Amino acid sequence: MKISIIGAGNVGALAAMRIAEQNLGEVMLIDILKGVAQGKAFDLDDCRAILGCHYTIQGSSLIEDIKGSDIVVITAGLARKPGMTREDLISKNAEIVGSVCRAIKEYAASAIVVVVTNPLDVMTYLTLQVTGFERRKVFGMGLTLDASRFSNLIAGDFGVAVTDIQPCVIGSHGETMMPLSRFTKVKGKILDTLGPVERINALVERTKKRGQEIVSLLGSGSAFFAPSAAIAEIVRVIAQDQKRVLGVSALLDGEYGVEGVCIGVPCQLGRQGIDKINILGLSSPEKEAFLKSAESIRELTKLLTHY
Repeated sequence: MKISIIGAGNVGALAAMRIAEQNLGEVMLIDILKGVAQGKAFDLDDCRAILGCHYTIQGSSLIEDIKGSDIVVITAGLARKPGMTREDLISKNAEIVGSVCRAIKEYAASAIVVVVTNPLDVMTYLTLQVTGFERRKVFGMGLTLDASRFSNLIAGDFGVAVTDIQPCVIGSHGETMMPLSRFTKVKGKILDTLGPVERINALVERTKKRGQEIVSLLGSGSAFFAPSAAIAEIVRVIAQDQKRVLGVSALLDGEYGVEGVCIGVPCQLGRQGIDKINILGLSSPEKEAFLKSAESIRELTKLLTHY
């Protein structure tokens, strides 16, 4: 497979490294800043003998070098700064992503597109509109990352391994995300049954604020280790046609009572993209919260005045 990553910043470069080291396909790293992607690709190339791993990676400043890609990952865009919400990013990142999507439509019309740029749900919707691709071929990375964060916080609080946890998060990749403790299992047991509601709710709230917490601590830029791992996980599931269920931002067409909004839901992924959107049996309060999350995304999407 040819896997192109557009944006060679911290997230894009680390994702390229993880994908290359797993030998998931030929990696093409693209960045508009001349020399940046090429330099990082050379550096990653120089790791091969040390790692004892033979992979192929190239760097370029030319967007047309994505030609023939099977998967395109969009990480290009501005990262959040302290005090900046995902919503603040819409105008500038819409301009960047819109330009990238026109190139994808021209040079990689058969590709599956994974969107990482924030605000993620809005940029996923924008990508679908500009490319005109089927909804199964375009989705956002967000909830794969959020579920990992939820698992990590649960593991720390309960003193268990993250591998013993099956997390469930739906909704926006933002402040209205919904970590669902009722659908989350720890060593096969429902999270709700393992502690008082105050303890569980604290974990849910920490998960919602985890991204902003990291931004505040870093002082400049945002998370990149975990986002790059989430990207590599999604790429692996697609490249190996694993038919696994991951949380991604998908365009809904009546599922969960929502139409015309990209929002995080559990989806079975494979070589063709989204094979199936899984429908959870939500309670009335959960349905209400999900619709509220969807509506918040719809309102932000209205800010896309042009693309």
